Amino acid sequence: MTNAMILCAGLGTRLRPLTDELPKPLVWLGDAPLVAHVVDRLARGGVRRVVINTHHLASVFHDGRLAGLPLEVGFVHEPRILGTAGGLTGALSVLGEGDVLVWNGDILADVDVGGLLEAHRGSGRLATLAVTPRHPDEARVGEGTVGLGASGEVVRLRGERFGVEVRGADFLGVHVVGAPLRPNLPAEGCLVGDVYLPALRAGGVLGSFAVPGGFRDLGTVDAYLEENRRWLRLTHRSAYVGTGATVDTEVELVGSVVGAGATVRGRGVLRDVVVWPGAVARAPLEAAVVMTDGRVVGPSRG
Repeated sequence: MTNAMILCAGLGTRLRPLTDELPKPLVWLGDAPLVAHVVDRLARGGVRRVVINTHHLASVFHDGRLAGLPLEVGFVHEPRILGTAGGLTGALSVLGEGDVLVWNGDILADVDVGGLLEAHRGSGRLATLAVTPRHPDEARVGEGTVGLGASGEVVRLRGERFGVEVRGADFLGVHVVGAPLRPNLPAEGCLVGDVYLPALRAGGVLGSFAVPGGFRDLGTVDAYLEENRRWLRLTHRSAYVGTGATVDTEVELVGSVVGAGATVRGRGVLRDVVVWPGAVARAPLEAAVVMTDGRVVGPSRG
């Protein structure tokens, strides 16, 4: 059974000031923290154990907000950030040996996890990267972060070429690292730059697995608000009010998410707003995040 690792040790600097209070993988998305949505997708794809590495505000991962996840979750703390390859190396004792599915903790993507794992198992390749082809109806050679050969193998990575490219694509930050690569992973470094590129230079083969629809990177407040609106659309809601939240009778919620135990006071419309669990918001308000510590954060402009 393949285990998975969700990389959560980043600082989340682009999402400040939200990440002054919470690590990016724990920011509220709809009815659960961001990383809980990733864990749920992994569980539905057949993964039975997940390891999460932590660094920034690490104690928050253990305060109960991740209770009730659908599979076993272990944690590895990194006092110093080790990079994507180093993080995987540092989790060896928890993950065990074999293939491991790696998922960047700030990425949302509609990956068929079971299909990705099955594609890797039968390929004989060193790793398999989840990718979205650029313009599916056109080859668009040279576009995107990776180039693919006729059999879906990776032939371009970070500007280096290793074969004939027939299609450009984008790497989603979701991939299966094959067991043969793991014994030689560095104690610190990057899976792409320090593992995949040397493997390709040495004649190794990396595969790909197509994922329609691309991915969403919650790197800005704008993207974070949009992803909450997307969650409402996907769950067929006009708004969401969590358990124990209180909303004044003269407040109208439009496209807004109110977390568990939050309070919305005043009168008027709360439009496209995310109120974190336990926070207090006041209507009217539009296109903002209300943090638990009372700060109201709007999207960047310009």
